[in-house]
Amino acid sequence: MTLQLEIDGELRRVDIESGDAPMQYRVSVDGKPGVDAAAHLIRAGVLSLHIAGKAYRCVLEEGSDGTAIHVEGHRVAYRVDDPRSLKSRRSRRGGTDGPKPLKAPMPGRVVRVLAEIGDQVEAHQGIIVIEAMKMQNELKSPKAGKLVELRAETGGTVAAGDVLAIVE
Repeated sequence: MTLQLEIDGELRRVDIESGDAPMQYRVSVDGKPGVDAAAHLIRAGVLSLHIAGKAYRCVLEEGSDGTAIHVEGHRVAYRVDDPRSLKSRRSRRGGTDGPKPLKAPMPGRVVRVLAEIGDQVEAHQGIIVIEAMKMQNELKSPKAGKLVELRAETGGTVAAGDVLAIVE
């Protein structure tokens, strides 16, 4: 899974891979070599995080001014941009002016392409079907308009956040 984290105004790419055991992960930031981490939810909003043999107690905070995490007496404000999140997709979508990308919400395989370049499409009309975790997901047009670019083909693989099509 790949996330974009904005910390102190700086955008960071975080790649998280499942480890050998439950709640075990391999985490890399901005393409640097990954580190092993384990996360355990102690109770709602409190997390025990083990990184490279050191334990951290993390307290999550959600308020009207955003989200933050408290670690070892430090408060770090952050914003998560997860391409799989409905909230993130809606906030990125904006208005209907200009070209709008259709992005893959998760990694998977393209099983069908339902439209062609030059087609007029309606808002929420299916354009591409991807399969992930043995489930098919129809990706829909972010707005009414003309399909001007198509970057997916049947049988191809996609990563979370990949731009698959552009509707103008």
